[in-house]
Amino acid sequence: MAERPLQASRQRRGKAMTAAAGSAGHAAVPLLLCALLVPGGAYVLDDSDGLGREFDGVGAVSGGGATSRLLVNYPEPYRSQILDYLFKPNFGASLHILKVEIGGDGQTTDGTEPSHMHYALDENFFRGYEWWLMKEAKKRNPNIILMGLPWSFPGWLGKGFNWPYVNLQLTAYYIMTWIVGAKHYHDLDIDYIGIWNERSFDINYIKVLRRMLNYQGLDRVKIIASDSLWEPISASMLLDSELLKVIDVIGAHYPGTHTVKDAKLTKKKLWSSEDFSTLNSDVGAGCLGRILNQNYVNGYMTATIAWNLVASYYEQLPYGRCGLMTAQEPWSGHYVVESPIWVSAHTTQFTQPGWYYLKTVGHLEKGGSYVALTDGLGNLTIIVETMSHKQSACIRPFLPYFNVSRQFATFILKGSFSEIPELQVWYTKLGKPSERYLFKQLDSLWLLDSSSTFTLELQEDEIFTLTTLTVGSKGSYPLPPKSEPFPQIYEDDFDVDYPFFSEAPNFADQTGVFEYFTNIEDPGEHRFTLRQVLNQRPITWAADAYNTISIIGDYKWSNLTVRCDVYIETPEKGGVFIAGRVNKGGILIRSARGVFFWIFANGTYRVTGDLAGWVIYALGRVDVTAKKWYTLTLIIKGRLSSGMLNGKTVWKNIPVSFPKNGWAAIGTHSFEFAQFDNFHVEATR
Repeated sequence: MAERPLQASRQRRGKAMTAAAGSAGHAAVPLLLCALLVPGGAYVLDDSDGLGREFDGVGAVSGGGATSRLLVNYPEPYRSQILDYLFKPNFGASLHILKVEIGGDGQTTDGTEPSHMHYALDENFFRGYEWWLMKEAKKRNPNIILMGLPWSFPGWLGKGFNWPYVNLQLTAYYIMTWIVGAKHYHDLDIDYIGIWNERSFDINYIKVLRRMLNYQGLDRVKIIASDSLWEPISASMLLDSELLKVIDVIGAHYPGTHTVKDAKLTKKKLWSSEDFSTLNSDVGAGCLGRILNQNYVNGYMTATIAWNLVASYYEQLPYGRCGLMTAQEPWSGHYVVESPIWVSAHTTQFTQPGWYYLKTVGHLEKGGSYVALTDGLGNLTIIVETMSHKQSACIRPFLPYFNVSRQFATFILKGSFSEIPELQVWYTKLGKPSERYLFKQLDSLWLLDSSSTFTLELQEDEIFTLTTLTVGSKGSYPLPPKSEPFPQIYEDDFDVDYPFFSEAPNFADQTGVFEYFTNIEDPGEHRFTLRQVLNQRPITWAADAYNTISIIGDYKWSNLTVRCDVYIETPEKGGVFIAGRVNKGGILIRSARGVFFWIFANGTYRVTGDLAGWVIYALGRVDVTAKKWYTLTLIIKGRLSSGMLNGKTVWKNIPVSFPKNGWAAIGTHSFEFAQFDNFHVEATR
C-alpha cells in the first residue's frame, strides 16, 4: 500500500479519535463491526484471479417521450439546480450516461418530440430541448456518455407506409444527419446510436447504418441493439457474423435482472438500456437500488439506464412521477429531489465507466446482494443492498417473491485490496420515516488492525457503499419555492422574435408538433404565432390520434373559459379546435374525452365530447373560411357549455356531464398547417 494513502488514513483516524465519542444520531444507524466473530455469511473480495466485466455506467433517458418537456420552462436558479442534482459529479445522481430520444414527431408515451427533419428537404437542429439538455449535461460532466434512439420517425421516411425500413439508405441518412448535426451545431459527440425503440429491427438496416456512419467518418459511434428483448437480436447475431461485428452492445429493456444464453454467447457488452420506470417513491428507490446491483450479479449487465431522467411532464399523463426526481411545476419553481437520486449516488459517485467489476460478487445468504468494483489503481468500491420484496417491486416485469431478513455479513479483502487501511461509508435506509436515511455518510471503517476484514449488521431495505474514494458528497440547495397549482388565469400571445426553444412554454404536444412561427407577410397583430407544422402522419410508435392536439394547464380544472385566435391554412378540408376538460393524453390520447369546439374551412362548426369526434353535441353552419383569422371562445361551467365565434354566440347551454375536469387544449382536424394566437384561459377547479 502506498505511503500517502496510509498516512492520510492515519491522520483522519487520529482526528476522529480525538473528537467527542459518538455523534448525533449515531445510535440510530447500523453497526459496522471490524473483525468481530459473529454468525453470518462471509464474502471474499479478491482480484487475484483477475477481474470481471468492464463497468459502463449508470444513466437515464430523456424522452420516450417528452418527459423533460416542462424542465426547459423553469426559471433560474431552479433549472440549474435541477440539472446539478442530475448531472453534476459528486453532488446528486451524478449520472454517467444520458440517453435521449431522437425526435420523430410522433407520440412516444407522454407527448411528441419534434424531428430535426419534418420534411424531406428540411433540416433544423434547434428544435425541441434534447440538444440543450445534452449540452447542459456535458457542461457539468464533460465525460458523460451520450446516446440517441428513435421512437417514431417523420412520415416522409415511410413513403406511405407506417414503417421506417422502406428505404434503408434514407433512414440511415436521416439518423446520420442527427449525429452530424449534434456535432456541427452543438459540438456534441454522440457515443451510441440505437435502432428503433421496442419495435422491429431490420438486419440489413443495421448493416447499412454502420456502413454509412463509417463512410461519414463516424467510426467511433457505436451501435446498440435492439432496445427491446434479448431475443431475437442475440440469436440473429450468432447466425450472422457481419451483424455480430457491427453491433457493439446488446441492449434489453426491463430484463428483470436476467439475461439469456444467446446474449452471453455473443461475448458482447450487455446493458439494461431501459429500466426502472417506477413511481419515484421509496418503493421506486428500492427497485432502482436492487436492479443496479442485481443486473450485474444475475445478468452480467454492465450498464443500467433508468426511464426516465426527470418527471417534467404533467403528472396525470401516463407514468406520472416515474423519473429519478420530480420537476413538473415551472410556473412555481417547485421541484422535489426524490429518493432515487440518492440511491443512484451510491453507485455513480464512487465508480466511473472504465472501472471493472470483481469476479467475486453475488447474493447475500439472507437476501440482498453485493458488488465490488475497482479502477485497477488501488481503489475499491463495494455496494451492498438488502431491498425487500415489498419495498423494491418495479413496475415491470413481475417480481417473484423472495425473503430478506436481518443478517451479519463479513467481508474479507484479499489480493491487492488486502492492505487497504480505510473505507468511507455511505448509508441509505428506506421505508418508515422515523427510520429513514438517504445517502448519509457514516464514520469511516479502519481496517489496519482487522486483518482486512469487516462485518456489517444488515437490516431490510438498506444500501451501504464502502469505498476508498473520499470524493462523495450529498449536494444541496436552499429549499425551492412551495408547490403551486397552474395559474388560474394564463395567456400567451406567442410574440417571441427569436425564441430560445421551438415550443411555447407549458404547451405539451400530444399529437402533432406546435412551434413558434413568424408570418413574414403579416406585419400586424398576428406576425408571431404558434403553428401546427406537420402535414403528414408520422411513422408512429404509439396510438397517435388522427387529429393534432396540444394540452396545457391544470388537470383539476372544471369551470373554465378558453379563448384563442385561430387560422385555418387548408381550404375546404381544414379545421381547428379549442377544448376544455381534456381527460387523457400520452399513449391514451386517441381516446381523450372533453369538450371540443371545432370550426372548419367549409363553413361548418361542431361540438364534440371527444377528440375523435364520435360524441357529437351540436353542429351547424358558420361564416368561416380558410386563410382568415377568427376568435373562438369556449365556456364550460358546471354541466353546461357555450361557444362563441368572434364574440357572437354560436351555441349555448349544451349539457356536458363527462368528464368533470381536465386540461385546456388547441389542435387541428388532421395533420395540417394551422396557426393559433392570443391564447387565454381563465379557470377554477
